Amino acid sequence: MLQSRFETWAFSTLPRPLARLVVFFALQAASCLFALSFLAALILTRALWQPDWALHRYDALVLIAVGLQALFIATKLETLEEARVILLFHLTGTMMEWFKVSAGSWAYPEPGVLKLFDVPLFTGFMYASVGSYIARALRLFRIRLAPALPYWSIAALAVAIYVNFWSHHFLPDARLALFAATILLFARTRLWFRTLDIWLWVPVPLVALGAALMLWVAENIGTFTGTWRYSGQKALQLVSWGKLGSWYLLLFVAFATVTLVARHALRPKPWHPSEEASELQERD
Repeated sequence: MLQSRFETWAFSTLPRPLARLVVFFALQAASCLFALSFLAALILTRALWQPDWALHRYDALVLIAVGLQALFIATKLETLEEARVILLFHLTGTMMEWFKVSAGSWAYPEPGVLKLFDVPLFTGFMYASVGSYIARALRLFRIRLAPALPYWSIAALAVAIYVNFWSHHFLPDARLALFAATILLFARTRLWFRTLDIWLWVPVPLVALGAALMLWVAENIGTFTGTWRYSGQKALQLVSWGKLGSWYLLLFVAFATVTLVARHALRPKPWHPSEEASELQERD
């Protein structure tokens, strides 16, 4: 296994603290491989594409996204089970894109044949990349969340967040209450992960905030390359910091979607790394 060989090399070659750091960042990069690949496609197509080419840039991005997804499944970077659940998040993300674009929240200014309701079809893959990251991180870092809430409560929170993305256009925005709910519900939940030879833990809300910050950076890449533009946003203007909160909440929707098939990561009681050996014996 490539991960095992890499960890063995780091363990035997580098000083222990540096080895742990190198392995951590390498696994992070491997977890967001789909997202990094697609961001690279945004940058390269923006730099290279010419308006008189027969194939529109947006249509090329659709083909690139489909190709990347097929490659991930063919090389077993994603299992078919994970891909099916990520597809669900892809569809819910696309539906939200249709609504938000129609409401004037943001727009896709370039032409394209593969657009539906003014939304290019690659947009669903951007949401899918978030699900892909979560699914791969759960496996590569051997993540456990403990003590975890019953799954029905995680799903209920995700539904409330998703509904609010639509309803706040017509009703009072419940965002502050939802922020509070994520902290109250996950205040005791630790996200345990392994890097090389040690287990570490981080509070779940802090993990979501860190991931949201990375997604905010990715959004700025999207707007700087002109792939989409927020209402009233000028060229090279940073995306509003308010979008950081939106991504923070959306991560809980993505998490609930992926854990439909990754319930093994959820532990109802407090967990300790010493329990790992007994878990492996039970599996054998």
